[in-house]
Amino acid sequence: MNGATTAAEIRRFPLAGLLALATAGFITILTEALPAGLLPQIGAGLAVSEALAGQLVTVYAGGSLVAAIPLTAATQGMRRRPLLLVAIGGFAVANTVTALSADYVLTMLARFIAGVSAGLLWALLAGYAARMVPGHLKGRAIAVAMVGTPLALSLGVPAGTFLGTAIGWRACFGLMSGLTLLLVIWVLAKVPDFPGQAAGQRHSLGAVFGMAGVRPVLFVTLAFVLAHNILYTYIAPFLAAARMAERTDLVLLIFGVTSVIGISIVGALVDRRLRSLTLASIALFVLSALTLGIRPDAPAAIYVATGVWGLAFGGAATLFQTALAKTAGNAADVAQSMLVTAWNTAIAGGGIIGGLLLEKIGVQVFSPALLCLLVPSFIVAWAARQGFPADTAPRPAGFSPPPAAGPVPRDGGPDAPGHPASSTGPRERSRC
Repeated sequence: MNGATTAAEIRRFPLAGLLALATAGFITILTEALPAGLLPQIGAGLAVSEALAGQLVTVYAGGSLVAAIPLTAATQGMRRRPLLLVAIGGFAVANTVTALSADYVLTMLARFIAGVSAGLLWALLAGYAARMVPGHLKGRAIAVAMVGTPLALSLGVPAGTFLGTAIGWRACFGLMSGLTLLLVIWVLAKVPDFPGQAAGQRHSLGAVFGMAGVRPVLFVTLAFVLAHNILYTYIAPFLAAARMAERTDLVLLIFGVTSVIGISIVGALVDRRLRSLTLASIALFVLSALTLGIRPDAPAAIYVATGVWGLAFGGAATLFQTALAKTAGNAADVAQSMLVTAWNTAIAGGGIIGGLLLEKIGVQVFSPALLCLLVPSFIVAWAARQGFPADTAPRPAGFSPPPAAGPVPRDGGPDAPGHPASSTGPRERSRC
């Protein structure tokens, strides 16, 4: 917390509840990525090839991609905590089936269910976190809720891979089911419930997509994450071309550590420096891509470029979700479902486009390809004054603005989003 935050706000900041949301994100990423590190064991356990075992990751992403928007739109009226628990429960069911199933088709079905749960969960997390705090702390709350992602990538997946190799992949998925059940108890104890939106206050997909600022944020998200996934998915062949194949683990560790640093910086400053941080993140990624293009065979340059890349990417999810939450206002959940779809499209696109580039040309084209995505991303973010609004000055230490109409609502009072008595439009409020 910085000096602009009062001691009273620190005491009120719902850290335990936000960390529960972060744990949900951690489980989501771990469930998605763990099979990639255990393909030989999973293939042997299900009596299929490693290529078919790899489709456990593909079908998960497919579930997220097809479910995020329609499920979020259909559940706008549901109370938020029961809906959150349904999404979390999907992981408990899917990981339990994965741990016990000896049938490939049944396992694939379980993975699809896990992907559907992930699509719904990611659409909920940012808006839920923002709704738990006053307006000027929304970005910080989203950063805490998103910290599970870099932690899962940098620590959880390597640790899960090691553990899966040591005790078996089925036991590893079983442990995740146990962790999910503990998370359900945690959510019930520490995460507040909120009402859904009244029928007259719900938002159509077209109306949300047409809001000023939403489309630029979605474009920047798609281009930035697509560039990331082209490089991240094929980092092993890139390093092999630089004669650094045996250092892949070290490179990914550097990326993971700097990603955690990146989200820490973003979490501390995002509420006041959203625009500057977004432009800086894109610029840092551009610098990294240029370095990799100019010195693709120099280990020192690759280590530095990887660290800069991780620093740029670590807080990206927080930046884009905060921008969209503030832009869409009380339509944030629907807008976030679009971001989830854009994000998963970029993941799939990174694998497809990166594979074609690798096969047809080679790793030397990765740097120009990344720049072709990142430069337009920077231009759009620079021009989007509504999607990425101007930075705000810090509040004087000890200053706490009086509420306009009573305390911050926690359970759907007249100032809550979606309540019939609320008359503020979505771009005039940042409550999600």
